Amino acid sequence: MSKSSRVFLGVPTLASSHIGFRNVRTTTITSAPSSRVFAMASEASSSAHGDGVSASSAIDFLTLCHRLKTTKRAGWVKREVKNPESVADHMFRMGLMALIAVDMPGVDRNKCVKMAIVHDIAEAIVGDITPSDGIPKLEKSRREREALDYMCNLLGGGSRAKEIAELWTEYEENSSLEAKVVKDFDKVEMILQALEYENEQGKDLDEFFASTAD
Repeated sequence: MSKSSRVFLGVPTLASSHIGFRNVRTTTITSAPSSRVFAMASEASSSAHGDGVSASSAIDFLTLCHRLKTTKRAGWVKREVKNPESVADHMFRMGLMALIAVDMPGVDRNKCVKMAIVHDIAEAIVGDITPSDGIPKLEKSRREREALDYMCNLLGGGSRAKEIAELWTEYEENSSLEAKVVKDFDKVEMILQALEYENEQGKDLDEFFASTAD
């Protein structure tokens, strides 16, 4: 069996049949650049409908989310993968998977895209906690929920923050068809990345393929 054929092994039916691949803190605004960002955000905020996010809240929230771009995925770090992907890298490609997936009966594809790009958002604060860290599942969930609440409050607690919280909770509780689909995308993205690291760096990452069968 070829390496590439392993990408969908052990992944639930939704991922293998529906993904649709034909072949496979507060921010201080002081500097001039930051002032320009603030002005642009203010202009965008002023044109928003309803209870849109304020410019200052958006900047604070996005500044915190920058950590997702610098936080490396722990599984790859522990296996000494060179230049491992970040949490943001992982969520971005999951979002693309949802975007290009075939339409599925009863599934809101746009909701899947949104869920994919927020499902690990709490890791901006708690980091990428893995089973090897020895942290009980309930404690991991508590830490992530606390981090999510902080981030939503930072965003202003309005309708956008509520939407993020609802998407995150739905994913965590696996309580909708969209959540089940996105969880499948999570597995597919991980093993696709593992395959790429095997090909690029000569790593043996069979454990990541095996973990998708759980």
